[in-house]
Amino acid sequence: MADVQAVIRERAAALLSAGTVSAVIGWGAGRFDEVRFPLVIKRAEDAEKLVFDSSCVQMTAKRLLEHTGEGKVALVARGCESRAVNRFIADHQLARDQVYVIGVPCPGMVDPATGETLKRCAECQVRNPVVHDELVGDPVPEPKPYRFAEVDRVEAMSREERRAFFDEMYGKCIRCYACRNACPCCTCRECFVEQDKVGWQGKAFNVNEARYYGMIRAFHTGDRCIECGECERACPMGLPLMVIMHQQVRDIDKLFGPYEGGGITDSGPDPLRTYKTDDIEEFM
Repeated sequence: MADVQAVIRERAAALLSAGTVSAVIGWGAGRFDEVRFPLVIKRAEDAEKLVFDSSCVQMTAKRLLEHTGEGKVALVARGCESRAVNRFIADHQLARDQVYVIGVPCPGMVDPATGETLKRCAECQVRNPVVHDELVGDPVPEPKPYRFAEVDRVEAMSREERRAFFDEMYGKCIRCYACRNACPCCTCRECFVEQDKVGWQGKAFNVNEARYYGMIRAFHTGDRCIECGECERACPMGLPLMVIMHQQVRDIDKLFGPYEGGGITDSGPDPLRTYKTDDIEEFM
């Protein structure tokens, strides 16, 4: 990836020098060799700080929303970041002309602890940017691997086993909201858990309250999920949150036809937020 990194630095410096963009969002090196973190640069001479390698685990797209008032901003975007850009546009969080997308095909990131390809990268369906203003590097193969193995495992459980699975899962939740903060689909100005006067969410730390938060958040983002896995990555308790999201992705695709969150900006209205008289209602 060294050649790609060099071109990213070159293009970032050129865009900033020409005044085409006011900032470039990518990754920078951390204190340790295997650590990369989101980096925003605003000077051409800082382009040498940008890094792109297999340790760029954290997704950067949501940083765009912090700089929407600063003119056009460039984003180094893999498949997942590019889908997030489309999601932001569809959700009216930003306009297409506010972002300059430097597309980068992604062969998959590596878990710094094990040296193995991240599970979410191994299951990734979109390795090449779906939207970009320029592309750095050659497109990579997209094998479309099966990503519902965990869903199959949970569905195969008995009712009692499934209840125990989710009780254990939500029993570990500390409601830190890291999943919400990291998710590019969670962009509400005010989250329901912070609407104290309404009282949607209780303050007790127990399985029921954690389950309520988790399921409401999952359904809120279910038909917009871009399957980036940021919720699961950010969770300090290691909860298997993508089991729920993948279940919804598969059900939505089955009930409403082919649908891909963040695939294209004109993919039509989101299924779970659209009412039609001919909706499938097998549950009734």
